[in-house]
This record gives sequence, C-alpha cells and structure tokens, in this order.
Amino acid sequence: MNRNPVIPYILIFVFGIGLMFLLSFKGLGDMDELANEKEGGTETEQVAKAPEEIYTGSCVGCHGDAYQGGMGPALKGVGDRLSKDEIKETITNGKGNMPAGLVKPEEADAMADWLANIK
Repeated sequence: MNRNPVIPYILIFVFGIGLMFLLSFKGLGDMDELANEKEGGTETEQVAKAPEEIYTGSCVGCHGDAYQGGMGPALKGVGDRLSKDEIKETITNGKGNMPAGLVKPEEADAMADWLANIK
C-alpha cells in the first residue's frame, strides 16, 4: 500500500494559510491601539533602568560579568582612573571601539556614578 506523497505538502499549505489569516486578524485588532499611541492618546510611561540592568543588557558582552574586561577594557577601579564626567562622556559618546548611544542621556549620570564606585 503506497501513501500519497502530496498529502504532507497539502497539510503544510493549509496550515500556512490558516496561520496567515490568524496573524492578519491579530494585527487588525492591534491597529487601533497603535493608532492611539501614535496620536498620544495612550501614554506609556518609560521607567529609567537601574545601572545594573543597563550593564547586564549592554555592557557585559565586552566588559565581562565581573568587570574583568574582554573585548573592552576592565572596569574594576575605573573611578580611580577617570572622573565621573569622563566616564559619562565615554558612555554617552563612545570611545575607541565602544559605540555611542548604549546608555540614554537621562540615565548617563546614574550610570557614571555607579561605574565610578566599582572596586
């Protein structure tokens, strides 16, 4: 007894079309909410992140999980080598291989204070 080799393709086709319709209706449902946000009707409050959260999200890959360095320089004792203003300048505008904009300007002061206290 031979099985028809076309049946799996038909099932995948039917599943794909159904998924397409489902996702389209989901997008239509979100359309009004997105329009309200764009017009300023629904305001979303942005909460400033803690410096530790910023570090784990943006900095760990280059500076290491224990501030030991790696692709980027070690951050242990950075407060002894640089002033808070120099740290803020570096995290805001970048330096060397470090790109600018990893830390938002409104979070830069808190991040610079935190980095200056790493021992």
